[in-house]
Amino acid sequence: MKPFPVATALTIAGSDSGGGAGIQADLRTFSFHRVHGTSAVTAITAQNTRGVTRVDLLPPESVTAQVDAVASDMRVDAVKVGMLAQRPLIEAVADQLARVSLGPIVVDPVMVSRAGSQLIDNEAVEALRSRMLPLAAILTPNRHEAKLLAGMDIQTLEDMREAARRIHALGSRVVLVKGGGMPGALRGTDVWFDGTRMETLSVAPVDTPNTHGTGCTLSAAIAARLALGAPPLEAVRLAKEYVTSALRYPLAVGHGNGPIGHFFPLIHD
Repeated sequence: MKPFPVATALTIAGSDSGGGAGIQADLRTFSFHRVHGTSAVTAITAQNTRGVTRVDLLPPESVTAQVDAVASDMRVDAVKVGMLAQRPLIEAVADQLARVSLGPIVVDPVMVSRAGSQLIDNEAVEALRSRMLPLAAILTPNRHEAKLLAGMDIQTLEDMREAARRIHALGSRVVLVKGGGMPGALRGTDVWFDGTRMETLSVAPVDTPNTHGTGCTLSAAIAARLALGAPPLEAVRLAKEYVTSALRYPLAVGHGNGPIGHFFPLIHD
C-alpha cells in the first residue's frame, strides 16, 4: 500500500513513568490529532498519581542527538518544548533549535507547579527567559510561571493581561497566560497576547481532582494543531476545547490525582 502522508510533531520533554504527563501525554495528544509524534527525552522521572520520587536528567548531548536524529530524517511541522531542568540543557536545546529548520515552537516553561512550588533553580529560570523564550511561537506559562517571568503578582484579569504584555516583551511571538490556577471565576480563563491583539479565552471549569498532565497536554495540542496548519489563535482555541473534553473524562487509575482522558472518544459510552 502507498504510505499515508501525515503531519509530524516533536516533543522535547521529560518522561512520566505514570503515563499522565510529559512525553507520554504529548504523544497521546499528537496521536489523537492524527499527527505523527516524535520525541527527545530530557529526563526520566519515577512518578505516579501520588508524586515524583526520582528525577534523572539526560546529558545535553543525548537530548540534542535525539533531536538531530529526527530532524535529519523527517519534516518536523511543529515542536513542543517541555521540561528542561538545568541551564546547560536549556542552552544546548536553544542553540540547536535556533540552528535547525523546524516548524513553530510551543514552549511550556516548566518552572513552577500549579501549586506554586519552583521546580528549577534561578540559573535555569534565567536561561529559559533569555534563550528559550525568544524562540517561542507560543509560550504557555501558568499563573505562577507568569508571575515569575513578569515580576508581578497576578490576582485579577487585568493582572493577567499586564503579565502577558511584560512577558511578550521578552521575545515570544505569542504569550498565553493560563488561568487554571486563578481564583474564583477566573479559573479556566486564559489570556492571549501577540503584541497587538489581546484576547480572553474562557471555558467552563471542570470539577475533577484528576488534572495531572493538563499543562503538557495543552501545549502538545497547540503544537499538533499548528502542525496541521491552523493559525495560532485557532490552534489555541481548539487545544483548549480538547483539554476541556479530556478533563470531563478523567481516568480511574492510581490512588492520587489521576490523568485526564486523552482518548476520551474511545471510552465515552
